[in-house]
Amino acid sequence: MIQYDKLVRDLIPEIIAASGKTADIEIVNNDVAFNYLVKKLDEEVTEFKTDKNLEELADVMEVLFGLAHKLGYTEQDLLNKRQEKKEARGGFEKNIILKSTK
Repeated sequence: MIQYDKLVRDLIPEIIAASGKTADIEIVNNDVAFNYLVKKLDEEVTEFKTDKNLEELADVMEVLFGLAHKLGYTEQDLLNKRQEKKEARGGFEKNIILKSTK
């Protein structure tokens, strides 16, 4: 038996069952899930830092959408806020490194 104690995507129990295995799961409230999502964000960012591919980046985005949802926002709310901040402060396309201010 492998122990996990981590938040997983909604279809994972079905995928495990389809493979002939059984999964012991617990459904938690939004407050508990939020804390697990914060841990999941660390996990997914670490995986992205190692693999640096689109799939891992999409996993990070899914966790961000999950966190937004738990805070009462939609995916579109998050995307709109991103765009608003990009318009006001720019993005990261120009590779600018701030060394100091005087």
